[in-house]
Amino acid sequence: MPEIHYSKRSGDRREGRQLRSLPSEHRLALYLRRRRCEALASVADAVEVSSIEQWLKEKRGEGWSGLGFLHLITAAYVRTVSMRPGINRFVAARRLFARNGIEVVLAVRRGASADSAPAWVKVSFSPADTVFDVYRRISSAMDEVQADVAATEGERISGILTRLPRPLLRLVTAAARVLDWFDWLPQRWLDASPWHASLRLIDMGTLGVLPADTALPDIGTLSSALSFGAKRKAMEADASGVHERRYVDYRVCVDGRVEDSRYFSSALKCLKYFLRNPALLELPPEKVEDDVN
Repeated sequence: MPEIHYSKRSGDRREGRQLRSLPSEHRLALYLRRRRCEALASVADAVEVSSIEQWLKEKRGEGWSGLGFLHLITAAYVRTVSMRPGINRFVAARRLFARNGIEVVLAVRRGASADSAPAWVKVSFSPADTVFDVYRRISSAMDEVQADVAATEGERISGILTRLPRPLLRLVTAAARVLDWFDWLPQRWLDASPWHASLRLIDMGTLGVLPADTALPDIGTLSSALSFGAKRKAMEADASGVHERRYVDYRVCVDGRVEDSRYFSSALKCLKYFLRNPALLELPPEKVEDDVN
């Protein structure tokens, strides 16, 4: 499937192109709600996983041994972006931008112990990716971090900064905000930053706890976060009797300035539909929707 390419114009950023055809009320809202935390919206939902577990069992039997819910929910998000590209926008410098690619930030632990230090990994995807493409890219990124005992680029940068005296560190972080405003941050900082991405995905299920709301900081371009928890059992009654069902809860936090609630509701329905029907993610989408100009 051919990729969509744009010529960079004045006012665009390295991460995305400025949206110029927005209604005046939408542009004004970027000045009225200046901080991302002021525009934070969150929703909680759950998906019944019996069909998912059966599908995962079949795929693992076909050779995809490490395929799990993390890969599936990432693939469902990527497919949702292909249909609802507005959720992949971001706000920077009082302007709204359509992100050039899809970047998901994941936490990877270097060891099996719960005390092992996590490292943030940023994985890039295409809107046309299948669940198997997602699996390969995530597995490759995680294997690279877990096999290398050396610090990641983000760990090296944060390690240098936190050794500075506190007054100097405050000055450096203030300068970083100014550079971020004008899109002047060094590219290596952007590549390493977990705050410059489409989505921050947090797996709380490995810790056996419920999902929680995730903060979206004012610095950076992160406009969405999703956390999901461990499987839980529920007894439910229907016409045929009482049945035990298994669910996975998840919570989604978004920057409400990038789109309206109706659009986000539609995107969440898409996400849940693909979670319920994982076989649809085995093939690339028939069409990738383009964002507005």
